[in-house]
Amino acid sequence: MALDMASTGYMLVCTALVQLMTPGLAFFYGGLVSDLSVLTMMMQSFVSMGLATIVWYIVGFSLCFGESWGTVGSPTTYAFMDGVHVTEALSQAKEIPGLLFVAYQGMFAVITPALMTGAFADRFRFK
Repeated sequence: MALDMASTGYMLVCTALVQLMTPGLAFFYGGLVSDLSVLTMMMQSFVSMGLATIVWYIVGFSLCFGESWGTVGSPTTYAFMDGVHVTEALSQAKEIPGLLFVAYQGMFAVITPALMTGAFADRFRFK
């Protein structure tokens, strides 16, 4: 099946909007804590964004969408984005480029740990 340009454009916009949720969440959490903890809360969100992105592109996508090992996917199916192309669709999303599908799903992998940082607001400090 050929790539659909309208679906690709829509998914690019959706990916960008989901990506903006993490800095927005950092500012939201920063407004909820005391003055001394604002920078700590924002740093937790941004550090989790960096770590989750690295883990997602190395092995996370494979664990979620790789060949099935029962409950998880094989970590070697798409390890380091092997077999993911900009001009070809994946079997999970047949109308958009594979790399766009990876990026869109990755945005949710990024915001999930950032959401969890709210559970230990004012309880943890970066030093």
